[in-house]
Amino acid sequence: METTFTLSGQYVDIMGRQIFPATLTIRAGKIENIVACESAPLQYILPGFIDSHVHVESSMLIPSAFARLAVVHGTIGTISDPHEIANVCGVEGVHYMIKNGKKVPFHFFFGAPSCVPATVFETAGAAINSDQVAELLASKDIYYLSEMMNFPGVLHKDEEVMKKIAAAHKAGKPVDGHAPGLMGDAAKQYIQAGISTDHECFTIQEAVDKLSHGMKILIREGSAAKNFDALYELLDDHPHMMMLCSDDKHPDSLLDGHINTLCARAVAKGIDVFNVLRAACINPVIHYKLPTGQGLIGDAANIIVVEDLISFNVKQTYINGALVAENGSSLIPVIKEEAINLFDAAFITESDIQIDTTQYPKNAQGAIPVIEAIDGQLITNCLWEQPKLLNHLLVSNTENDVLKMVVYNRYFEATPKIAFIKNFGFKQGAIASTVAHDSHNIIAVGVDDASLVKAINLVIAQKGGISCVKEAEQKVLALPVAGLMSAEDPYIVAQAYTEIDLMAKSLGSKLGAPFMTLSFMALLVIPHLKLSDKGLFDGDQFKLF
Repeated sequence: METTFTLSGQYVDIMGRQIFPATLTIRAGKIENIVACESAPLQYILPGFIDSHVHVESSMLIPSAFARLAVVHGTIGTISDPHEIANVCGVEGVHYMIKNGKKVPFHFFFGAPSCVPATVFETAGAAINSDQVAELLASKDIYYLSEMMNFPGVLHKDEEVMKKIAAAHKAGKPVDGHAPGLMGDAAKQYIQAGISTDHECFTIQEAVDKLSHGMKILIREGSAAKNFDALYELLDDHPHMMMLCSDDKHPDSLLDGHINTLCARAVAKGIDVFNVLRAACINPVIHYKLPTGQGLIGDAANIIVVEDLISFNVKQTYINGALVAENGSSLIPVIKEEAINLFDAAFITESDIQIDTTQYPKNAQGAIPVIEAIDGQLITNCLWEQPKLLNHLLVSNTENDVLKMVVYNRYFEATPKIAFIKNFGFKQGAIASTVAHDSHNIIAVGVDDASLVKAINLVIAQKGGISCVKEAEQKVLALPVAGLMSAEDPYIVAQAYTEIDLMAKSLGSKLGAPFMTLSFMALLVIPHLKLSDKGLFDGDQFKLF
């Protein structure tokens, strides 16, 4: 049966840069008419928000559950890179995400993962070659080539890398970028290879440089990487070239807000509201050629009603004319879904993670390389610190906040690899996770070997998840879908994550998101020092120590 209804309020014509009282007629899921009137309720009608780059897996929720939370904040679609599940389950994982996403009224625009595995210096659960990428790009369910993280491969014209880019161009689909810190001639060469966006800029100088070469910039504000304050001024300076994204969003953070909160922050900083909304609602539609429309006559009714253009509190969200959220409540149901996974890690003992000075790199002064985690950033620094020894073994130094970190292969039997990291601040206990970009091996950090082993074995017992150990207390959040996601009600998952996150912070950490920060400490494609299941990695030299 064809459904028709009207909606009245202050209509926001973003591209026309005007706001006027109007009544919209919605028929069969489309905007049939927009009629200006003398007066209308003081609520604002505009196109729904689009997250222009996100890994749904980082929410620890399957797509249908992610949508259940996102629509409450006026998000009607995401440019979704299924890179994380692809590194665990390959092409099958990509199809899993697409299939589940179609079960709810939400627009998931998935890309073809370009870098699986991300590098040869780590062990992933799968590989996706250029032929498989081309096959994915031929599908109507794939909208773009996901972030090309292998920027050295682009600069050196690696054959497989160039084949993947060429396949996207042949299919008429854009290529997303990932080039942290790349500037000048190198950035120009990377962009001229046909790569059109970047979400990794952490300084305005870097972003302006890339903009000068024609690259569009996505301002990222996620649970770990927060670049909004550094880049927001570009929304006014380059309104047609900017988009907003989260990249990685933990469930508790998604419960609190999404792209709507970035709009509120930008307006509060004095950015022109039409420029803000262009980045949040229109530019992704144009760039990725999305079928969601721009809130115009004839477009699909993917629209939202907000209280005002200051707080952007969302009163209603409509997707294809269907009401999916109202006054803070989601109308999308919980979808039951079977899990897929690839997990074959054996339990470990304390002796498995002991390491002496002969097994770890050091300089002429006897100092060891230490990863410096930076709150709110994915990049790390390399520090050189004098080690703490106990019976000739390297151990955590809580007084100097240099803690032992472990990465343990989850796909087959292998020796755990050890590093030391600063700024987690733990005074007791340990945390562990199977969310560890990009290959998602087991990663853990803690103050002593007993706590580390207990935390690691907790996630092994669940075949994936996050855990925290504090003296006799322990918590684990099971993530049975690829060791990355839960298929449970997202409100329950968000509450469980909030509890384990608070427990992790009670160990002494001042980090805003300890688990999210930990998940990036094995991400080799972000400088400067990281740890993979194959060993300590120098991101500047792009090689193992």
